[in-house]
Amino acid sequence: MALSPLRTAVVGCGLIGRRRALVAASEPASRCAMVIDTDASVAHALAAETGATAGADWRAAVSSRDVDAVVVATPNAFLADVAVAALEAGKHVLVEKPMGRDLAEARRMADAAATAGRVFKVGFNHRYHPALREAHRRFVAGDLGRLVTIRARYGHGGRPGYEKEWRGDRRLAGGGELTDQGVHVLDLIHWFAGLPSSVYGMRQTAVWPLGDLEDNGYGLLAFPGGAVAMLHTSWTQWRNLFSFEVSGTDGAAVCEGLGRSYGIETLTVHRRRPEGGVPETTRLEFPGEDSSWRDEWLDFLAAVRGGDGMLGTAEAGVAVMRMLDALYRSADAGAPVAP
Repeated sequence: MALSPLRTAVVGCGLIGRRRALVAASEPASRCAMVIDTDASVAHALAAETGATAGADWRAAVSSRDVDAVVVATPNAFLADVAVAALEAGKHVLVEKPMGRDLAEARRMADAAATAGRVFKVGFNHRYHPALREAHRRFVAGDLGRLVTIRARYGHGGRPGYEKEWRGDRRLAGGGELTDQGVHVLDLIHWFAGLPSSVYGMRQTAVWPLGDLEDNGYGLLAFPGGAVAMLHTSWTQWRNLFSFEVSGTDGAAVCEGLGRSYGIETLTVHRRRPEGGVPETTRLEFPGEDSSWRDEWLDFLAAVRGGDGMLGTAEAGVAVMRMLDALYRSADAGAPVAP
């Protein structure tokens, strides 16, 4: 007997919520049943695109008997409340990154997911980019040898008036650029290296009038096996940039670009020659549309149907928030801390 499509509600119809709704509506195994936003015009416009019912109150989605799963794509301040209520109502949940404004909110969601016994996923779509997936596959296969170093840079230029948007409000965002784009980098570092034993962080507010929120964040992370990760995430990058490099004793994998304004996604793999000298190098390109949103949704759907191996679990989300919390504590203390 064919399974019924997963009836999905999307709470928050901004850029990311719209992407989630369109993917849910386009897949045979799911249906976009409801879209919710405090801006009625935005919700109704997305409802027209997806065939969903529009609403303004997220409680309607959580309580509806016609909804099986809830995607939470609100500003950070509301992620935990909506996600926990949905879990307690028996819904499966995909919550956008970050996993709340702070570690306490992340743990609250993880505890609710464990109690509810529902599928709970954190939206870390970067894991589904083909260059990063292939780099991880080669790393796990041992092609790069023992991990030595991870170097990551990620950023965009920001814009005038950013401080007036919700990302520029600590009450709504929880943190600045480390919380916004930095959690993607931290998730990728955790995916390759696990949880660090020591973290040293620095924050900088260099260009935009964001008060006590950073427009640049820096981190140095040490791992039990001796590996070290370095990250810089920025809202003052002159041109959109993504670069993630994993180096091992036998080679390196360098992922650059995410498509569109970040440039064509590429993977360059270097293999150390036993005799030394210039390494063997292979470069792969992944042009075309960004498929990470669809691939992540398919992973979520598979987990709802009983599959295992889903990426972006509650445990991974909490680990990332532990790392983020440590970066902020370290920056405040001016010294390394344990996550």
